[in-house]
Amino acid sequence: MDLGGELDIDFDNASESCPDNLVARPIGRVAGAELRGLDLRSPLAEETIDFILKALVKYHVLSFPDQDLTKDQQVLFTKQFGELEGHVALDHSGKPFPAVHIVSNLDPDGQPTTKPRSHGNYFWHSDKSYHATPSLATILYAKEIPPNGGATQFANMQMAYDELYPEMKQMIDGLEVVHHWAQSRRNSCNVPATPEQEKESPPVTHPIVRVHPDTNRKSIYLGIHASHIAGMNWHEGREIIYRLTDMVTQPRFVYTHEWKKNEVVMWDNRALMHRATGDFDQALHPRVLHRTVLRGAKPLSP
Repeated sequence: MDLGGELDIDFDNASESCPDNLVARPIGRVAGAELRGLDLRSPLAEETIDFILKALVKYHVLSFPDQDLTKDQQVLFTKQFGELEGHVALDHSGKPFPAVHIVSNLDPDGQPTTKPRSHGNYFWHSDKSYHATPSLATILYAKEIPPNGGATQFANMQMAYDELYPEMKQMIDGLEVVHHWAQSRRNSCNVPATPEQEKESPPVTHPIVRVHPDTNRKSIYLGIHASHIAGMNWHEGREIIYRLTDMVTQPRFVYTHEWKKNEVVMWDNRALMHRATGDFDQALHPRVLHRTVLRGAKPLSP
């Protein structure tokens, strides 16, 4: 089933369980639900896929605890919901990323390190917003988790938009933001993009307010990949981006997900920003997650 189009969902009366007794149990105030009892190694029934899609749109973040997936099984699970998406053309060493991208604090020798491969994960962002068709959903499988800390935070951009002052909504109405992978690397003090990488990921423009295709709800679309506001003085545009980012990532809009080993987490990039936290002894404890991504569609303007 392709998530890119419209879904016929009655959200006020959507079932909280499916015929297999699968239940979506809310785990956060602003986002998050847990779905127990599924073995993600096996193909899912069509009604189960439909239930998961509805739950994803409603809760934005889904947790599937107690899984045991190989990389190939994670790829097959992901493909049941749409088209698998790769990463940017090449990694920092010039090699293509595999279908399952490893997110970790391990050095090339497999040892924990305090030197991250990418600083960008610690800044608020929505995955692949520097693409013309950004990621729809991201799936992470927790292989190794530190005993404490290492959470992922999710900011509900729909809720944040709803609570903006009318004057702010009016000010940003119709604005478009240029997202650029190379500028993102500068914003996050990362290793600069190579000329080949810049060529593969040219700047793209998206509305600062996007509409979810399945609910028509508006949300803020920003993050560390945002370079500047199209048609506006660079510094004035950056000031709006900074100010708005601070407003929409206030604690009341944020769900902090504490990871459990062997847990799969799936989230909707059309409704959220997220960031990793580094609040654990990274020189001592490994944190290893296997990542797959679903290709999305061009963000819709109001």
